[in-house]
Amino acid sequence: MNTLSLGMHIMKERLTAGRMMVIWPLLAMFILFSSWGLSDPKVNLPASIVIDSAYDVMFVATAFIIFSATLGAVLIAFDGISRDRLSGVLEIKLSQPIARSKFARALLLGHWGAIFIPVMVLNIASILVIWYRLDDLPSTEEVFIHTLGTGLLLLWYTSIQLIASSWAKDLGASIAVGLGVWMVFTLLWLVLTTVVAGLSGVGVDDLNSAEYIQIDAIMDLFSPNGVYHHLLEIPLDDVDRGMSPLYVCIAAILWSIVPVYLFTRRIERLHP
Repeated sequence: MNTLSLGMHIMKERLTAGRMMVIWPLLAMFILFSSWGLSDPKVNLPASIVIDSAYDVMFVATAFIIFSATLGAVLIAFDGISRDRLSGVLEIKLSQPIARSKFARALLLGHWGAIFIPVMVLNIASILVIWYRLDDLPSTEEVFIHTLGTGLLLLWYTSIQLIASSWAKDLGASIAVGLGVWMVFTLLWLVLTTVVAGLSGVGVDDLNSAEYIQIDAIMDLFSPNGVYHHLLEIPLDDVDRGMSPLYVCIAAILWSIVPVYLFTRRIERLHP
């Protein structure tokens, strides 16, 4: 069995798992409801948030995608290695006539696909919702960047969670590490950014100052959520945090290579 076939098999297993009964409603509630609410012409938003097009709605709604889809990636992949390791099945799988590097890529592909497909289905539905509410559609370029960015974001979280699962001694430790990393990047990164800004001599009483925005843009390169935002800001003419698209692309490439490489190396050296 080649990498693609094995990855598809793993993805089908994950898509039919019982936990998807929780993940599907979670994703639908955040993605569809946010698109419906934000596309309401009468919605009251902060003055800094302006919605003039379909892509503006998609961009603002990414806050809800980050919260729900990345959590879904953690829930799908938290036992990707640790469960089989505890049951002894992992030893059998690793003894099969397939290179461990290919097995690692199949694991990554299967778990990533199990969260990417539901998110993409709901994203397409959300575009239809926005079209119905605003009578506007995003351009092909905007849809491509949004899809690419979302796919990469889920790849990053899936690979990080699989690394945690490969090191954890039990299921509890695996999900604890995964949720811990998720909380740092999703809930606590703003606090860390504020601390770094304060230590750099930048006042944190005004989060809209040019100095703080520059620190925030730099710190975002070290967070998967931040790089995701940088990627989605590329089509926006009214958003400029002073970060070159070249640096954003380099950061996205590194986030796509380093975790995958570490996970592959971990599987190659793993002793079940």
